[in-house]
Amino acid sequence: MDDTSFSRIAALVNRQTGIRLPPSKRMMVEARLRRRVRACGQPNLAAYCRFLFHEGGLDREALHLIDVVTTNKTDFFREPDHFRFLAGPGLDAMLGRAGGGRRTRLKLWSAASSIGAEAYTIAMVLAEAAARGPGFDFSVLGTDISTSVLAHAKMAIYPTAFAAPVPEALRQRYFMEARDPQRQEMRVVPELRARVSFARLNLMDTRYAVDSDFDAIFLRNVLIYFERDVQIAVVGRLIRHIRPGGFLFLGHSESAIGAELPLRQLAPATFQVE
Repeated sequence: MDDTSFSRIAALVNRQTGIRLPPSKRMMVEARLRRRVRACGQPNLAAYCRFLFHEGGLDREALHLIDVVTTNKTDFFREPDHFRFLAGPGLDAMLGRAGGGRRTRLKLWSAASSIGAEAYTIAMVLAEAAARGPGFDFSVLGTDISTSVLAHAKMAIYPTAFAAPVPEALRQRYFMEARDPQRQEMRVVPELRARVSFARLNLMDTRYAVDSDFDAIFLRNVLIYFERDVQIAVVGRLIRHIRPGGFLFLGHSESAIGAELPLRQLAPATFQVE
């Protein structure tokens, strides 16, 4: 891939997703795009770039290009302090705001859900709390820009080793093992999958076509890929979708972003909408 082609791809990705691709990421981009080279029947990267920028291929290829270039690192129970807060003071505050002991419905959003591990972790935490009482209902929305990771999230099938961070008692309750042990796979149980929905959403959009009354939003370890002004704009848009007194969870390296917005920091990377 020549310098001009890389610059055009980097500009496209930045424009569509807010993610910066400096020259140091060039080898990574080339490696990931080779999948699309084969899928499009092109002989090499140079021909693929000609197809994109000179032969009209960009319109139908842009979504696939974004899918393969964006990073989708995720784990179950990643940054566990957030889930301890959610299960304790966070949940107490949500239920108290909704009317104490009466049955209510909580809505949470995993705004960069990747293959679904974060969304299903949230659902497990809430399901455990609901089983202990007081009774409440809940739903979790997971969104991402990548259609391929969303398809994986909806299937909810993971390698057994990937589910290792899930405590054993929760694995027993919320996962089913494959009937063929050689497959080494587990699937989230239907009862939990029914609580979680997934949809495509681009954080760079000026408006988000989702509800405006979420009790909490998780957006962790994504803002680090954005320029500072984009970080502030994205978080500013997100908090318009949180109820007053609701919570925003950011990545630990992203905590400083919340200081410039109407948010009160309660714990590391944990904020409350004022």
